[in-house]
Amino acid sequence: MSKNLIAPSILAANFARLGEEVDNILASGADIVHFDVMDNHYVPNLTIGPLVCEALRKHGVSAPVDVHLMVKPVDRIIPDFAKAGATYITFHPESSEHIDRTLQLIRNEGCKSGLVFNPATPLSYLEYVMDKVDMILLMSVNPGFGGQQFIPATLNKLRQVRRMIDESGQEIRLEIDGGVKVDNIRKIKEAGADTFVAGSALFGAAREDDPNRYDSIIQAMRDELAKADR
Repeated sequence: MSKNLIAPSILAANFARLGEEVDNILASGADIVHFDVMDNHYVPNLTIGPLVCEALRKHGVSAPVDVHLMVKPVDRIIPDFAKAGATYITFHPESSEHIDRTLQLIRNEGCKSGLVFNPATPLSYLEYVMDKVDMILLMSVNPGFGGQQFIPATLNKLRQVRRMIDESGQEIRLEIDGGVKVDNIRKIKEAGADTFVAGSALFGAAREDDPNRYDSIIQAMRDELAKADR
């Protein structure tokens, strides 16, 4: 069984002290640093680029960095994020003219590759590329903004993708992004996810000068995930 990985989305962090925020949340038990990259074109918001990823690596962050590209066109920026220290690079099929080529580009750059599916995007894009993806990310909100509510229909989609992964025999992580909280992470896990992006549910905690302020939230998430594993 795949280890359950918690991936804080730095979109919800305090950017005035981002390195410290990331250090603290990793020290509290998080596994992956999740980057939401938006271009004000594919999605109606503008966020961060490769320089932020590079800065965190130079700061000393050694955890895997999971870069979710919400940009169009997508191929141009992939080598920049690979050079900046990305571990995973995932993109939306709608943002690439040639999905197979883009997946190969990511792997050729030395990163793990993945596809991202919006709530209404069909899973048929996966049919011919299951051997080229290391991660499948399902959006449980519409991309573009943090703090949205989880879309319940995503649970059925998770179950479908879990079956596809199991039948493929491939080692593929199944990630969920959007509205993940302590009170729903167990049912998300039970539907098949093994990697959980959480932004406001983690960084939304009171920002007091306490490096351990995320401990209780991450532990509560771990406790809920453990119930699903029984």
